Amino acid sequence: MSASKTILVIGSDPVIHDLLVRASSAQKWVIERAKDAAETLARIQSKAYDLVVTDVHTPGAEDVELLRRIHEARPGAKVVVMTSESTADDIVEAMRERAFAYFCKPFDPGALADMIARALSLPAWEDGIEVLSARPQWIALRVRCQMLTADRLLQFLRAMKIDLPPKEQEDIAAAFREILLNAIEHGGQLDPKKRVHIECVRTSRILIYHVRDPGKGFAFDFLPHAAISNFPDTPAAHMEYRSAHDLRPGGFGILLTRSLVDELIYSERGNEVLLIKYLGS
Repeated sequence: MSASKTILVIGSDPVIHDLLVRASSAQKWVIERAKDAAETLARIQSKAYDLVVTDVHTPGAEDVELLRRIHEARPGAKVVVMTSESTADDIVEAMRERAFAYFCKPFDPGALADMIARALSLPAWEDGIEVLSARPQWIALRVRCQMLTADRLLQFLRAMKIDLPPKEQEDIAAAFREILLNAIEHGGQLDPKKRVHIECVRTSRILIYHVRDPGKGFAFDFLPHAAISNFPDTPAAHMEYRSAHDLRPGGFGILLTRSLVDELIYSERGNEVLLIKYLGS
């Protein structure tokens, strides 16, 4: 019998309480509560928790400071930051301070429950997101080639809302996700020792994602795992290839991404790509 997982939840938000109770009903989770940051730190110093969830009613800047102090007391603690309000600076600082995930209201309860479950499934972890540039207009990261790290990063970026219509935000997020997963899976071969370099540059008129993977690159005339290479009479050929080589379902990344952004530009070697979205004036 495996030991129960313990979660320290800060605050008493009824929505979070109900969500965790429902999620824990089928799991071995023990939920404890702390009323504020002071009680949280006292508990952290006397006991190692499997996960800490911050108070959804506190602003992001306060959560980042608490995150910093939690890691001073327990360097390996996994912390899911939840907040009522935040800035891009807060989110980047939370990445720098090794938050496991970041959620800002309003958020998807299902995504939160899934991230909590994934955090608790890890006996130990090493943060795979390294912040190289923390300016909101120019964010640069080095990301470990793991699917979990990719999912965590996508949640951070999802919380960092872009001032665009919801449909365009969804399109950009979907395009970036496809390119990131391709870089990690094909360029990095899912090797956690390898890293993908990511830059996000935002000006008043343009949004650019630059992704560079550690692979050898590729030629567009030989991509058997991608739908872009299929002949008209064999539209599912890439799916058979992916199944035979134990690759995740998909292969529509390049086709999908081209339809979601204004420009998609690959380097000659094929291991670097620019996603470009022009913003309204």
